[in-house]
Parts: sequence; structure tokens; C-alpha cells
Amino acid sequence: MSLKGKHIGFGISASHCTYEEVMPQIEKLIAHGAKVTPFVSGNVKSTDTKFGTSAYWLKRIEEITKEPIVDTIVKAEPFGPKTPLDCMVLAPITGNSTSKLANAMTDGPVLMGAKATLRSGNPVVLGISTNDALGLNGVNIMKLMATKNIYFIPFGQDDPIKKPNSLVARMEALVETVESAIAGKQLQPVLVEKFRD
Repeated sequence: MSLKGKHIGFGISASHCTYEEVMPQIEKLIAHGAKVTPFVSGNVKSTDTKFGTSAYWLKRIEEITKEPIVDTIVKAEPFGPKTPLDCMVLAPITGNSTSKLANAMTDGPVLMGAKATLRSGNPVVLGISTNDALGLNGVNIMKLMATKNIYFIPFGQDDPIKKPNSLVARMEALVETVESAIAGKQLQPVLVEKFRD
């Protein structure tokens, strides 16, 4: 499936260590002809970490997408019936945001973008990055896996020895997952080895 002319929302939540993996995937979506509108959570907008300042990441996102960043619920709400997205990507999506989405809590622009897209009957793609996916958050991930129009970038354990409950999406499969989701299919296999030798 071609992504040419498709309008993709791209929501980024505060898994700061994953941003470097995600930026090339945004570039790939654009290279495939998609228009990408970026959404960021409040923590992305305001938190500086050892992985970079918020100002650095916001500037980089705007440079890649050439689109204004959606950083409030008010800005995100119109991406439902008024300006529907062909697909909304949340990558990385943290355990915190995963649990909120699974329990219908919409407290920021990224989750509002997902809600608005689902309301339009269009696909939402999740790229999880959470240390408790095989712990308390497992029930939320399974709930979302069984939810209509929600698709997952294939994911696996990123460090089964030091972080046995942690799962991270294989971000390099993002574009292929979006293509499959727009066609109404989950890219398989969804459970993969995160890092292959």
C-alpha cells in the first residue's frame, strides 16, 4: 500500500530514551509521501533529560515534519470529524499512556489524537516502550490488542535479564505496520525478539 497523500498523526510520549529510534521513522513516513502532523505530550514539551532538552526535540520534530506541533488538547480535538487522520501513531507510547488509553482517559494531546482518530473509525498504531509491560501494565496492553482499530508495532523484550518485564517496539517496523493498519490488518508476527544477533 502506498502512503502517498495519507495524513498521519504522530504522537510522542515521554519515553525519552526511545526518541532517537523514532525520528528516522517519521522521516520514512514523509519519504513515502505521507503528511505527518506531530503531537507531543506535556512531558515531551517540558522535560529535559540526559537524552536531550525538550527544546532540542521539539525543534527536531518541527524540522523533520515541517508542521506545527499539536501540544494541547484543544489543538488535538479537531483531528476527529473535522480533520480526520488516515492513521494516528503513538510511538513511543509509555506504560503510563498505555494504561490511560486502555481505560479511556484523555488527559493530553497525544491521547486526544488517538481518541479522535478512533472516533472517526480510523486506525491507531502503538509503539510501546514500557518497563512494566509484563507486569501490571500487561492487562492494559492485552485490552488494547483486543480493541477494534488499534494495531501494534511488533514488540519484544529489550533486556530480559536486567529488565524482565520490559517490552519495546521494533521501531524499524513502524512504516510497514502503518501500511498494514490502514489496510485493516495487524502486521505479524506481533511478538518478536527486540534485538536480533
